[in-house]
Amino acid sequence: MKVILRSDVLNLGRAGDVKEVKDGFGRNFLLPKRLALTATTANLKGWEKAKDKRAKINDAKTATTKELAAKLATVSLSFSRPAGAEGKLFGSVGKSDIVKSLKSCGYTVDKGVVALESSIKQTGEHEVELKLLPDVSAKIKVTVVARE
Repeated sequence: MKVILRSDVLNLGRAGDVKEVKDGFGRNFLLPKRLALTATTANLKGWEKAKDKRAKINDAKTATTKELAAKLATVSLSFSRPAGAEGKLFGSVGKSDIVKSLKSCGYTVDKGVVALESSIKQTGEHEVELKLLPDVSAKIKVTVVARE
């Protein structure tokens, strides 16, 4: 099945790309979530017609996201968690903790933006990357201290 991607899809492509995908993936995931359109001749013509308008919108979105990334680069988060003698936490600091802490600082980001392979389970300073767009990211400093 050929589809036109309406928005960026991880491991598939960027908005505007025409891709060949398996029928089930297209019918059951991309089309219901409005991430893609079927690549009919009418849809292709309409997509090309609105290309300039989408480019302006994407440029504005990229500019605002870069401003947000610059602001987020100055953010430093601190967490206090119970820990053992060697600094190993009895819990962990995960994506949702980081998102909640950023929200309390006044920054609203999605949980999927936080590029954290596994939860933080050691005390100390850690650097966490926030992938706001495929080409825009910010790194924040996360400090985890042991709580008595």
